[in-house]
Amino acid sequence: MSPYPAHGAEPSAVTTAYSVGHEEVLVNGGPGGPYNPYANPQAMGSYNWRSDEYQDGGILNERRRMALDEVDKAHFSWFHAKVVAIVGAGFFTDAYDTFVIDMAVNMLGLVYGKSNDPSSLPMLSSGHQLGLKVAGPVGTLFGMLIFGYLGDRLGRKRMYGMELTIIIVAVFVQSLLGEARAVSIIYSLVAWRFIMGIGIGGDYPTSAVIASEFAPVATRGRMITGVFATQGLGQIVGAIVSIIVIYIHRKALGDVVPSDNSIRDIDQMWRILIGFGCVPGAFALLFRFTIPETPRFTMDIARNVNQASQDIDTFLTTGGYYVDPDARVEHVIAPKASWEDWKQYISVRQNLLTFVGVCYSWFALDIAFYGLSLNSSAILSGIFPDTGSNTLWEHLHNAAARNVIPIATGLIPGYIAAVFLIDRFGRRYLQFVGFGVLFVLLLVMGFGYTKFGSIALMTLYCLASFFLNCGPNTTTFVISGESFPTRYRSTMVGVAAASGKLGAIISQLVVYSQSKNPSAQSTNGKGIEVILVVFAFFMLSGIASTWLIPETSNKSLEDISNEEQNSFIFGPAQPKEVSRQNS
Repeated sequence: MSPYPAHGAEPSAVTTAYSVGHEEVLVNGGPGGPYNPYANPQAMGSYNWRSDEYQDGGILNERRRMALDEVDKAHFSWFHAKVVAIVGAGFFTDAYDTFVIDMAVNMLGLVYGKSNDPSSLPMLSSGHQLGLKVAGPVGTLFGMLIFGYLGDRLGRKRMYGMELTIIIVAVFVQSLLGEARAVSIIYSLVAWRFIMGIGIGGDYPTSAVIASEFAPVATRGRMITGVFATQGLGQIVGAIVSIIVIYIHRKALGDVVPSDNSIRDIDQMWRILIGFGCVPGAFALLFRFTIPETPRFTMDIARNVNQASQDIDTFLTTGGYYVDPDARVEHVIAPKASWEDWKQYISVRQNLLTFVGVCYSWFALDIAFYGLSLNSSAILSGIFPDTGSNTLWEHLHNAAARNVIPIATGLIPGYIAAVFLIDRFGRRYLQFVGFGVLFVLLLVMGFGYTKFGSIALMTLYCLASFFLNCGPNTTTFVISGESFPTRYRSTMVGVAAASGKLGAIISQLVVYSQSKNPSAQSTNGKGIEVILVVFAFFMLSGIASTWLIPETSNKSLEDISNEEQNSFIFGPAQPKEVSRQNS
């Protein structure tokens, strides 16, 4: 039977003898018949013939089903909590390093920026601001695609920890960069933030897949959401560290315009702010190597049912894992990732619609999410503008304090609500409601930005932050980690997440087009009005793309994949023959 049930055609059977007294049945649709990966030579693995129980495909499928049932029906345990904590620590680091640049840009502007008006504070040019804010998302896009593919090719565990190493090195180097005649510090920061972004991008597919493949069905949504919610902690810690650093240097920030002494202190401040991102990353890296390979990768990609079953028993009973170097390696015939297999999978209408829906929903969401998050200081300074006589201390303190308000009152509560609601109401429902409410809120904010008072605008902004995170910002991550077959899961999560980062890049270009003069951002309400209205209509389009996505809650990953499972494994794989030449 084809693993693609939508094709529904019954293939013919062809027997081929591989040794005396044994026959292996291969499935072949015949000329013009439906493609089946079992008949494709690329789908064949190698097999150790010492185990007689592996001679029957029915037994293999039953063993696979029972092993995966153990994972799906397990109670939430200490092992699952450890996975959430270790994977979440990486996302905490990602969020801190990504969003702290918004505050760092203010500090960099005071040190390396220029001012056309002697009475105004120096700022970086809009082009420099764009480069610093967009370099990370561009690198992230490439990292998602690269690590997503490698996660399916080489394994989740082999890639885990590599991405954090890249982040730690890139962040550390950023904190040590200096200005020279031949080297601009801004361009150097842009380059290293791109490299950092590659590491951050690698964390998305590997973390989403590891969390989803270890999670029981009943708590999978909460488990993946718990991992993703650590982004909120990373953002609020970034804002708090900003305030602490500013308080420490308060005595040097009493001037209205930067002096030599204050510039030296501010130059230290942004380095501490960015460099602190190494600390949580280093702690997370220590524990990441303790995460075992997921049993679904071992079973469906490495095609070793015996090892996967052993791994499941081990981590469910002891919370750890053990690899016996002397254990026999036994492979089976199962669908194998290939270009032909991919085309056949995606040609099924529901699979294609799901892929498009997941990718576009993430694209639309990140236009608003990154458009607001990476420009929070500019938007909030328009809501609560500074007076012209503010000291450097007041200017920086007010900017950092304003950033805390929407994070503490909207973003964090949104993540908490998502953890409790996602398995109860489902992913699609939260995504529909989130996109719908965001469309209304951003539209009202856009048309009322210069008309409403500060309190009203801040309330709307905090509500938007809440529904972003209790809606599509969380659900796009969760759904992508659940919706695809194991052999393509990491790759397709990477592609979907990269679609989102493309939206993040576009959002920064939209902001750049409306704020060519950064010194006028706080007074040029018209530019921010246009930005918010544009974001609103992307939220409206997200409602349409959500219709394409099936509900994934309370289903096993194998059922969600839309593939036939009863005959997923055909039988033991035939060993490759080694040709010998007599010398």
